[in-house]
Amino acid sequence: MQKYIVENHEESWLPEGKNFKLVWSDEFDGTELDASKWDYRMSMMGKYHESWTDKGVHLDGNGNCVFTLMAAEDDGRPVCSQLQTGYNFMDEPVQKTTFETAYLQWPIGKLKENKFTHTYGYYECRCRMQLKPGWWSAFWIQSPTIGASLDPAETGVEIDVMESFHPGKIVHHNVFTGGYGLDMKHISAGEGLTLDENEYHRFGVLWDENGYTFYVDGKEDGHIDGFVSKRPEFILISTEANGYRDEDHLPTEEAKAAIGDTFLVDYVRVFDVV
Repeated sequence: MQKYIVENHEESWLPEGKNFKLVWSDEFDGTELDASKWDYRMSMMGKYHESWTDKGVHLDGNGNCVFTLMAAEDDGRPVCSQLQTGYNFMDEPVQKTTFETAYLQWPIGKLKENKFTHTYGYYECRCRMQLKPGWWSAFWIQSPTIGASLDPAETGVEIDVMESFHPGKIVHHNVFTGGYGLDMKHISAGEGLTLDENEYHRFGVLWDENGYTFYVDGKEDGHIDGFVSKRPEFILISTEANGYRDEDHLPTEEAKAAIGDTFLVDYVRVFDVV
């Protein structure tokens, strides 16, 4: 690995043999989340998601973005937050529309302007994972129009750089194409890792014309050479309580017991290869 120095912050660990230029970052300095870079994801696939809140993130003043599994104000259920730099066109709930006097319904919600999207480069996040079971964390990249065609180069993919469903456990990396219905396909890389959940770790992906190469703490951890997206995509840092995707849409007892636990993000950076 090669080290990239960011003054007064932790260094990035980048792949060897290439030259990089920092093009976007958030070091999470100060005490207020930068709304010009991030928004809260509150809906998924056209529906409000009961697990998410726009109150579950704060900056601690020491360079950390703190995600907290918290009790909802209305009924005490466990809720937490997802942050994103852009928007998927299928996420917003559908609103009733008309075309002149015709009652025709476009099956997507209101579209939004993306805050940051990018094509290719090295994407890196340094974070300390959640400490208790019952909720999970992830660092990933998604196309605003994934699934709008069968061609991943044209309409993009989902790139899962890090997903931790249990404290200290990292699952294999994935790339999804075709949306999230009948045409969904995916390829996996890496075997999954066990890491010290009390320490910070660096997770990265080098996305280029040849595919996706994944890195954990500066070491390569798998490569995917299919489903190469050529379109701008946005970044997500996400947490979610367990149980809300089950048929009854109720949080698990583990999720309730984990209220108060935190997931910490030190930085997110995007580099171009130059």
